[in-house]
Amino acid sequence: MARVSIQTADFDLSQEVAALRAQDGGVGAVAAFVGTVREASSGASVSRMELEHYPGMTEAAIEAMIDEALRRFALRGVRVIHRVGVLEAREQIVLVLVTSAHRGEAFQGCEFLMDYLKTQAPFWKKEHTPAGAQWVDARVSDDAALARWGIAAGNAAGNAEVGG
Repeated sequence: MARVSIQTADFDLSQEVAALRAQDGGVGAVAAFVGTVREASSGASVSRMELEHYPGMTEAAIEAMIDEALRRFALRGVRVIHRVGVLEAREQIVLVLVTSAHRGEAFQGCEFLMDYLKTQAPFWKKEHTPAGAQWVDARVSDDAALARWGIAAGNAAGNAEVGG
């Protein structure tokens, strides 16, 4: 099973968990994060979102993130799925799934990967709202979340914080 998948198709959380657990009888904990298309950071209703990436470069960046998570935490398995293309409101965008022997490492590993993914993965998002379409800027709060792990990110330098 590949650790990273960038795909247009939706994913099934229960199938992904079962597949990751089946590889390792020592798994005592599974932590998962599933992100969905929701309202814009401005609070506007999002009818759809377009996600773009650079094939090859995006997968390599996420693989490096996973390697860093494995260095920091006692994780037994990791799976990251990120969808691209046009997604409608309430559709799933991303899955971060980690296994470990104990829940604390699983929770930390999952949160670390999501914070890292949010700021460092090369994806571009365009939100479609009643006011029109616009590309989503990096947010100060996302950089701050990554800073908790001792990693500096200046993606949002100069951007005003809107929403959370």
